[in-house]
Amino acid sequence: MQTLWRWTRLAAALALAGGGCNNGGGDSPPAEVPQVTLKVERVFPNLSFNKPVAMLQAPNNDSTRWFVVEQGGRVQTFANNATVAVKTLFVDISERVTMISETGLLGMAFHPRFPADPRVYLFYSTTESGVLLSRISVFKSSDAGLTLDRMTEQVLLRIRKPEENHNGGNLAFGPEGLLYAGIGDGGGGNDQHGTIGNAQSRNTLHGKMLRINVEPAVSYSIPSSNPFADNPPCGTAGTDGTGTQDCPEIFALGFRNPWRWSFDRSTGQLWVGDVGQDAIEEVDRVDLGGNYGWRCFEGTRRTTDASGQPLECGSLGPRLAPVAEYGHAIGASVTGGYVYRGTRLPGLVGRYIFADFISGMIFNIDATAQGPLTLTSGVASGLSISSFGEGVDGELYVVNYAGDLHRITQ
Repeated sequence: MQTLWRWTRLAAALALAGGGCNNGGGDSPPAEVPQVTLKVERVFPNLSFNKPVAMLQAPNNDSTRWFVVEQGGRVQTFANNATVAVKTLFVDISERVTMISETGLLGMAFHPRFPADPRVYLFYSTTESGVLLSRISVFKSSDAGLTLDRMTEQVLLRIRKPEENHNGGNLAFGPEGLLYAGIGDGGGGNDQHGTIGNAQSRNTLHGKMLRINVEPAVSYSIPSSNPFADNPPCGTAGTDGTGTQDCPEIFALGFRNPWRWSFDRSTGQLWVGDVGQDAIEEVDRVDLGGNYGWRCFEGTRRTTDASGQPLECGSLGPRLAPVAEYGHAIGASVTGGYVYRGTRLPGLVGRYIFADFISGMIFNIDATAQGPLTLTSGVASGLSISSFGEGVDGELYVVNYAGDLHRITQ
């Protein structure tokens, strides 16, 4: 069965996502880390979805319903009831979405004051005049949050895609009320875009974590604390995600495909799962201005070209090692998760839970651990885990790309 990423793992042209590196070294092997036992259980068994890639609840302690993002361009919503058998359409933009392998509707974020502020942000792939783009748009609800009006779309960022894979796609508001977006390196193996690759070039939004201010509700502005805040934007109309100066939307750089990531609701720390290429999957704790190493490093492994020579990455300063990594013997496409802050599972409190899409392994590490750690085992779930969901109560859920939903338990 062909799935969202599997085809890239079965061919020589492996092309997903990864990044991270040592602060110049990689001489010592990472320490191993034990796992805390957990399980998954099926929830909402009367519902199924078409290629689901995200699951979330609205902000402001609204636990009454869930939202599931489907890759083809629809968002479904349903009541938070164990026996619910009916889902309704929250929005359908499928006619605008280009879905080819990894492209599609990939992420959604509610404005922090939703539904009083009716804005919702979507990240999706589209085609304009034959050109593939990643687009971040804002839509509004016209019925007090029941549905999203697709005719209200305002495009905020346009990023031209050189290839179909490595899109990133996650959106979320940070604890300071700013909108973050994860963007892949543009696609292909070894990030062969320009002399040092997109992820290390500060003149493009590819291979970055972005941060923008969407207040007031007209386009976007640049937070003054962003590393290159004084420069002209790179994501507005006519720029296609590039600029002649360092892009001011950049929060951190050096990522291959930051597919899924989250903020620790207790500490505000940003955690990113960055999908690897040939050998290593990694998890990063990401801070403002950090360089997480791709294309120079895949995890703690120095990358080389076909002749065995190290890939050129320029002189962009220190690179930060991943917190944790694992090899392709136990997985081949990391799905970032959450630091568990719920109450049902006291043994998991303060542990970062994440997974692998290809193998279905679920992993967990102490959120205060100092890396780089290496993982050699996990919990086999039997699922194709495309995403995690966090309820307003802090409990964690698992999205199975095959169409059903699960919950983390012990």
